[in-house]
Amino acid sequence: MDWQSLRRVITDNSKEGRSRVLIDGAAAKLIAVEEAGLAEIWSAGLEEGKLLDATDRLAEADLKLEPDPGSVKVRWFSVAPEDASKSAEELDAAAAFAFNAVGAAHCRVDTARHPMMHKTASLDVIVLVKGEVDLLLDDGEATALKPGDVVIQRATNHGWVNRGEETALLVAVLIHAD
Repeated sequence: MDWQSLRRVITDNSKEGRSRVLIDGAAAKLIAVEEAGLAEIWSAGLEEGKLLDATDRLAEADLKLEPDPGSVKVRWFSVAPEDASKSAEELDAAAAFAFNAVGAAHCRVDTARHPMMHKTASLDVIVLVKGEVDLLLDDGEATALKPGDVVIQRATNHGWVNRGEETALLVAVLIHAD
């Protein structure tokens, strides 16, 4: 995955009320292991007066899976093809490491179906940009999602699995939903 090729363009209004580019560049934060990872684009508070705050809240904050209470977060994330050579114990250890790294160990509420299953306190709008990925749920799955497909993930236990050969790239908008 070429994370450096991903570009975020954030707009703003000047003191005179004229639109302009505030940020034009790479992700605010990135965490990746081989082909899998996530890169933060933007976060904003949803309270009155916070949505248009020009502060890049992600630049100084620790990278976290879930948005803060009262906020929205936008990110890219990738799902590498599943490695059939890894044992169940290795997959579980890798998933535990990944969720710990983004402060989300508590999100792994039921991993019986797959080690990457997790449940966040958020409403997520997910768009598949590149590749193919399956959305696993407790009861069923949306198989072979294609680029352009949109998933509205409503605070349910889920996991993403890539059974293809190409790393999948997705964009997510996460809205805290406590």
